Amino acid sequence: MTSRTYQTTGIILKGMAFQEADRLVTLLSREYGLIRAIVPGARKQKSKLRGRCELFVINEFLIAKGRSLDKITQAETLESYPGLSKDLGKLAAAQYLAELVLNLALDEQPQPELYELLNEHLRRLEKMSIAESLYGYLAQAVFHLLAIAGIGPQVHCCCVTQEELTPNFNDPSWRVGFSFDAGGLINLRIRDQEKNNPNPIVLPIINHRLKATELTLLQHLNQSVLPHPGKILPSTILDSDFTVPWLEVEHILRNYAQYQLGRSFRSVTLIDSLPEAEF
Repeated sequence: MTSRTYQTTGIILKGMAFQEADRLVTLLSREYGLIRAIVPGARKQKSKLRGRCELFVINEFLIAKGRSLDKITQAETLESYPGLSKDLGKLAAAQYLAELVLNLALDEQPQPELYELLNEHLRRLEKMSIAESLYGYLAQAVFHLLAIAGIGPQVHCCCVTQEELTPNFNDPSWRVGFSFDAGGLINLRIRDQEKNNPNPIVLPIINHRLKATELTLLQHLNQSVLPHPGKILPSTILDSDFTVPWLEVEHILRNYAQYQLGRSFRSVTLIDSLPEAEF
């Protein structure tokens, strides 16, 4: 960004009032990563930029460089997600993903993969049907975003021994550990194996204990589309009373993300306050 003005395509992820009639926005662009800029007069009723600088609107921007903050002088809308604002659960989930991306993205550095991935998951949220689990969609989106940022959890092998871990549906008491500090799965049998070892392995703190069902869902989140539980879980457990534990999987990934980034996400407060029917 060496010239006095530059063009970029970006999506608005955050906005707030600034001075008397302006708006301060943060957008994620393909070419420059995160950009913070003033939208002059955007809060005026007749402003042409008013609706174009709302959350989750994608524009082709013309931006003028400033000493401390850049200014958006033109915005041509290319796409938006009106369906998100019509459903409180979807809107809360989208705001959470935006907050996560704001913590993952870098200033003034090209990040086309992160930009495209965020938009892909916003499209999925908008098109999701009422019968589907919003927690499932949210869990996969968080998993993909963490992976592309290079901090995705290890969900197939033990972080200590590197042995592959397979869900055991034959033993109801079977569990596998999940450690934020280690970055993924921990084989809980290591403790028993190390009892007679004079120099036992020091295990990291176990933050969650996953059942076979939860581990199976977690291990299939790297797929391009959300896996259908009926295709990856044993038919013996899929009876009429079975509830797919997407909520637990989402909470594990949420807590892991907060730990890795060293901060709590404010938007999850809204998610947790919504009735279960919203998700």
